[in-house]
Amino acid sequence: VMVVSGVVAVGVTLWILVGLDGWTYYATPLAVRGYSPAHRLLRPSGPVGQTLGVAGAVLMLVPFAYMGYKRLRRKKSGTNLKRLLEIHIFCGIVGPVLITFHTAFKFNGIVSAAYWSMVMVALSGFVGRYLYVRIPRTLKGVELSQSELDERTSSLRDELQWTAGPDVLDTVDRLEAEIAARPASWFNGLGDRALHRAIGDVVAQLEQRSGSAASASLKAALEERVRLQQRRHTLAATKRLFDLWHVFHLPLVWVMFAIVSIHVGVSLYLGYVPFRW
Repeated sequence: VMVVSGVVAVGVTLWILVGLDGWTYYATPLAVRGYSPAHRLLRPSGPVGQTLGVAGAVLMLVPFAYMGYKRLRRKKSGTNLKRLLEIHIFCGIVGPVLITFHTAFKFNGIVSAAYWSMVMVALSGFVGRYLYVRIPRTLKGVELSQSELDERTSSLRDELQWTAGPDVLDTVDRLEAEIAARPASWFNGLGDRALHRAIGDVVAQLEQRSGSAASASLKAALEERVRLQQRRHTLAATKRLFDLWHVFHLPLVWVMFAIVSIHVGVSLYLGYVPFRW
């Protein structure tokens, strides 16, 4: 979803800057921008500018639907929260890009507070996503309990014991002992190259002994086992940080929503009805 969002954002940017000559328009001083040929299309109330604003506002409202739906359906296992999160992320990346071009890079008045709140929401969203993926979940995005984590790591050990042999289990035990010896901090495991090299060494031994086809499933099981142990070890710290992130993220979302609502209301009151140019 990050790749798709980036491609869409870059595509829209190139279309506006190159296809509609936006590069020249936005570089023109505000005092004389009205004389630019692109002003009719790209000004905030113009056909393109206003459409971008409406589309961006709709995309930025999708996260509210996500939050409400998550609270209503969080106890139902059939809800695919992972898919909803992907939609949330897509809207949170593409929406700010559209809103930025809607502003025509004029940041003044109370609307600027909404814009910068939106920017902070989008930037903090990347932090939130990183914390989110470090909390073990099912394929549908439902958070796993400690007992479910213990059950999964135990089943992976059984799988390795029957398919890999005692030498691999010794390596797994050593890696997990290294993880357990560390302080329980969220920063543990960030780019941990030593663990990845150790896993690579084990996989290389397996390939020499049983071939690459046989070692592929073992590599996946080994990596999942070590990754789960890392996340189990830092689970409490990650959850605390995720809760603190919500304290920072959600107020900005509501501030942005309130100011955007005022902006839309004032625009309609002044006669800037969408799609009536």
